Amino acid sequence: MTAPPKLKELFLGPGEYLVGNADYRIRTLLGSCVSITLWHPHRRIGAMSHFLLPTRGAKHSRELDGRYGDEALVLMLRALERRSVPPTECQAKIFGGGNMFPRHCRMDSENVGKRNGDSARRLLGSLGIPIVSESLFGVGHRQVIFEANSGEVWARQVKPVESQLQDSGVAA
Repeated sequence: MTAPPKLKELFLGPGEYLVGNADYRIRTLLGSCVSITLWHPHRRIGAMSHFLLPTRGAKHSRELDGRYGDEALVLMLRALERRSVPPTECQAKIFGGGNMFPRHCRMDSENVGKRNGDSARRLLGSLGIPIVSESLFGVGHRQVIFEANSGEVWARQVKPVESQLQDSGVAA
């Protein structure tokens, strides 16, 4: 029996995206940023973004920028289309949108993380791409790992130290 091939591990920084085949494991770290994963179950091709803001707004250059959710999604879809992967046959998962400063922002207010997550939902819905799973909002950052081979995504949310201290009864 032969050993499975070693996966190529890549780390996505803010504003980056990647489209890869079954050989890739993609990691990222999200605070208020959001990551969209797209996975084609039959082709075993996946895409992942790490965006900072929902949209650039009125200031728009000719070149698309992965720092903005709407533009990052277009970049991923174009790369999938070059591989003959129809976007509507993909499964989407969304992660992030955490409130990184809970002491400075009410949980029910519209912070940047909430805007990012809501924007990802709207964008995918408008394109008819099904969202099969999400881990959005809350307090703290997330560590995310996506395997393009299986479409599995692992996310671990970590509360800020000040929240951990408050939960344990220690004053921050």
